[in-house]
Amino acid sequence: MAQEIEEKTSGNLDLGRYWALAQRRWWYFLLPLFGGWVLVWGASWVLPPKYKSSTLILVEQPTMPKDYVTPNVNDDLQDRLQSIQQQILSRTRLLRIIDQFNLYAKDRTHRTPDEIVDRMRKDVEVNLVRDESQRDVTAFVVAYSSRDPKVAQQVTTELTNLFINENLQTRQQESEDTTSFLESQLEEARKALAEQEEKVRVFKDQHPGALPTELQSNIQIMTGLENQLQGEQDALNAARQQNAYLQSLLTQYHGLQKSSSTAGAPAGGLSAIDQELAKEQSQLADLKAHYTDQYPDVRKLQQQIADTQKLRAQMVSNLKSQPASGDATTLDPESKDDTTVVQLEGQLRANQLEITNRQKTISDLQTRVGAYQSHLSQEPIVEQQFTDLTRGYEQSKANYDDLLKKKNSSQMATSLELRQQGEHFSVLDPPSLPLKPDFPNRLKFCLFGLGIGLALGTVIAGGAEYLDDRLHDEASLKKLLPVAVIAEIPPLNTAAEDGVNQQKMRWAWVAAGVVGAIILAGSAVSYWRG
Repeated sequence: MAQEIEEKTSGNLDLGRYWALAQRRWWYFLLPLFGGWVLVWGASWVLPPKYKSSTLILVEQPTMPKDYVTPNVNDDLQDRLQSIQQQILSRTRLLRIIDQFNLYAKDRTHRTPDEIVDRMRKDVEVNLVRDESQRDVTAFVVAYSSRDPKVAQQVTTELTNLFINENLQTRQQESEDTTSFLESQLEEARKALAEQEEKVRVFKDQHPGALPTELQSNIQIMTGLENQLQGEQDALNAARQQNAYLQSLLTQYHGLQKSSSTAGAPAGGLSAIDQELAKEQSQLADLKAHYTDQYPDVRKLQQQIADTQKLRAQMVSNLKSQPASGDATTLDPESKDDTTVVQLEGQLRANQLEITNRQKTISDLQTRVGAYQSHLSQEPIVEQQFTDLTRGYEQSKANYDDLLKKKNSSQMATSLELRQQGEHFSVLDPPSLPLKPDFPNRLKFCLFGLGIGLALGTVIAGGAEYLDDRLHDEASLKKLLPVAVIAEIPPLNTAAEDGVNQQKMRWAWVAAGVVGAIILAGSAVSYWRG
């Protein structure tokens, strides 16, 4: 049972043992604690202070909505800021600022310009400020640290102006370059479109009337020409029939003049005229069933019927004027009135002229119909060639129209940038004049020194205890004995020894209080003056 209690007690945290350790090694703990804290805290007062001046630059959006004027520059503000930052923090720019404000005068005597530039880059800070969604950059902070607060403010002001001016110049240059590029591309597209237009024009000149766009009109025209050709052929046949009829009349009339003066001699002539007149009236009835009286063929046939009726009337009049009895006196052909013969011959000449004209018209119509038939036969091949040619033209025209639209939009965006109405930077908070140093932060140094002192004191006190081979408590002694302890003799101290031990404890508490008070006082001073 005693062994179980002992094991249970040894498994728990033995505060008494640690308290005894603190009583024995308090000097090993307090002196390193105080020394470590003093070293770190004192360093904060020895290190040269640095003052940081900062300014907040707001990213203002374009005054014109993007639906009306589309920007033609890079929309990624973070990438553009990185590019601008690299340009501003370049060696040439920073050396000019260093010479302008005489920065790092003491270090320039024993350091190279590249080392001075690297040091200034470390003193410059650029921090982005994003919106609540952490996506869009709404502002950014530019800061510079220097040992002189006024110099820090002046350099921050110069950096701020460089950021604002560089952004304007960068956007304007990018906008102008974009517009210039689109103009060059538009000029090339215009030349390509002009070449396509010339090819289309030459193709149209080489294939007049055979283009796919003229197919329907060609079919309609050819249909009209075929109907006209059929009408002319019908008219030619009628004219030829009229010619044969007039020839027969003229032959019969000449025979009538030479015949004897008998009553039944001219009966055959009147019969032929009546047949022809009946035929012409039948044709007129057919035409009127389809056309009006103003149709040319109807009017022409009416005129022929009138001439035939006139000729018949004249022939009847001549027959009536001949002797009714069979006397021995014969007619003298040369003494007869030849008006009818003259009319017949005139009609015959007009008919022959009509036949000639209609034959010529038919020949012309056949030639034109053949030409349109040739166009229609070539139409599939021409259509394929014209489609290929037109496809290239449409592509060139679409490319030209698209580039023209982009170029006009880019010109508007460039004009907007030149008027400084696009996205630009504006100073929201001017560069501040720092009143307290940003480095070193003495309160942080104080807390950091306290942590170092605690760690150092713990290590030294623990190391001293570990290297000490003396036994200071019963537990250590029991571990060394191979047998169980039957009885224990308590320590027997004299009054003088108890007084010395108490005096040591008082000094320990006083030392601990002094160290704690000094650390608290140093922390207070660092807070109020930091």
